[in-house]
Amino acid sequence: MTIETPDTDVDFGFRRVGEGEKQDLVNEVFSKVAERYDQMNDLMSGGLHRLWKDDFIAMLNPPRGAIPFHVLDVAGGTGDIAFRIADAGGAGTHVTVADISPEMVGEGRKRAIADGRMGRCDFTVGNAEKL
Repeated sequence: MTIETPDTDVDFGFRRVGEGEKQDLVNEVFSKVAERYDQMNDLMSGGLHRLWKDDFIAMLNPPRGAIPFHVLDVAGGTGDIAFRIADAGGAGTHVTVADISPEMVGEGRKRAIADGRMGRCDFTVGNAEKL
């Protein structure tokens, strides 16, 4: 006889949900906010997230020449960090953004096209838990 155990409840915001439904709820949130995600970060951090990202890029210190330098930005969302890496690095710098949210990836791709970064940044939908 097989005994089925119910999903373990986990936190999602101010409520408890089944572990199996949490990912769908997270996906729904990011789907709804993709176009405004970077503005939300500005509001929630008071702009401080920009300084954190600047510090990260300074620590990463991508090579400024043609030396091949490939970066996988996992959970890279709209590509804001990827763009900073590409801008800081030289001609050999290339960044691939992987994110589970098709809407976030779509927003990043749209921004990369508008800013002329598609030659240095690629976007793909993928789950970081299943690399």
